[in-house]
Amino acid sequence: MNILLVEDNESIVMGLEYLLSQEGYQVYSANTIMRAETFLNKEECDLILLDVALPDGDGFAFCRKAKLIKNVPVIFLTAKEEEEDVVRGLDLGADDYVIKPFRNRELVSRIKRILCRNGKENKELHCKDIILDLDTCKVRRGDMTVMLTKLEYKILSSMMSHPGKLFTRNEILADIWDISGNFVNDNTLSVTMKRLREKLGDTEGELIKTVRGMGYRLNV
Repeated sequence: MNILLVEDNESIVMGLEYLLSQEGYQVYSANTIMRAETFLNKEECDLILLDVALPDGDGFAFCRKAKLIKNVPVIFLTAKEEEEDVVRGLDLGADDYVIKPFRNRELVSRIKRILCRNGKENKELHCKDIILDLDTCKVRRGDMTVMLTKLEYKILSSMMSHPGKLFTRNEILADIWDISGNFVNDNTLSVTMKRLREKLGDTEGELIKTVRGMGYRLNV
């Protein structure tokens, strides 16, 4: 899923690129309207995060153009909090209007809601040659279907949703406790990770890396 971030504040850009990449999105940034228009005319885009105050114009005008070019969902992300600005943005066809400073998890939730509403939310997770289908809960590696238990699937889907993220053992234990409804101890986790690796053909631990004394990370 491609997100175009139109923002000229470098610290916000860096923070959002990291946040959204951890959620599995591909983020492209443009610090001017001209660069954003160039991208939109050449590349596929599933959603735009758009500031209002930009060096070469205002985001309101770009929102109107973006809707004409590809009718892509738009979320305004701006410090302009006056009611007339919010109304103007929504009247132009924006799908949401978020005021800075924003809360990261809330923003991610809003993005997912809009993508889902527009039928553009990810239905599959990919990592190298592994495909996890969120609709059918099936996992494939290459041409082979990988049969996983409920716990193995939960661990893999969490990791594939956040590739490169370090999952501590305590985080994983808390997560699989919720889905199993039974007590899962540390030794059970070790056995489950070993079996998951075996089923994925990852006996050397190159795909699911062990970070000694901390937890596990999915290699990307």
